[in-house]
Amino acid sequence: MILIAYLQYMIDSLIPLISLIALEVILGIDNIIFISILADKLPENQRSKLRLYGIGLAMVLRLILLGFISWILKLDHTLFTAFEVDFSGKGLILIIGGLFLIYKSTKEIYHKTELAKEEEAPSVKVSSFGTMLLEVLLLDLVFSIDSIVTAVGMVQELWVMYTAVVVTVIIMLIASKPISDFIKKHPSFKILALSFLMMIGVSLLAEGFHFQIPKGYIYFSMAFAFLVDVIQMKTSKSV
Repeated sequence: MILIAYLQYMIDSLIPLISLIALEVILGIDNIIFISILADKLPENQRSKLRLYGIGLAMVLRLILLGFISWILKLDHTLFTAFEVDFSGKGLILIIGGLFLIYKSTKEIYHKTELAKEEEAPSVKVSSFGTMLLEVLLLDLVFSIDSIVTAVGMVQELWVMYTAVVVTVIIMLIASKPISDFIKKHPSFKILALSFLMMIGVSLLAEGFHFQIPKGYIYFSMAFAFLVDVIQMKTSKSV
């Protein structure tokens, strides 16, 4: 009877675990794209290291923050009210993260379009590894808190959350290089990826002000834009 009860418990926990892993992977795509775009600014021998460190730090942050779930949940409590809007700790973090993502993606799009013709290859500035890692760490923190609050709403068992984080990071590590190589190989997709990050930034900013934009709408629109870009690329090759 004990064995049957244990098996039933594991089966009941499996569905939330798979659902949480799927959600974490979808949310993790933002991290991979951001890291991949930043890695392009580094010398070739440092790009893999940034991906490894960036995704590894995301896992460490989430595992540590899971140990402070009670504190994380308190971030949802109102700190102050301004212009009839309640601001919480989580809200402020999302607002800062959203503004940062919008700034970075807008700057990169401007750099790739308006300044592309003006800059010569030798004058391209190579960013430092430490600066890139610091920016990745900032976004890791924002996405980690948002991810954990979402996870708490889905499951109750800590071991399910820990397992989901570890499995998700392994998947992200495996997928990071192919995604990075794909974005590097196809410049048009880089602009699309930056636009995607800008939309995520707007979503985080809106959430910080208690205006919910269903993430399904965002991911569907980006998936549709990606499909259109793929069709256009295939059509151009066949002409």
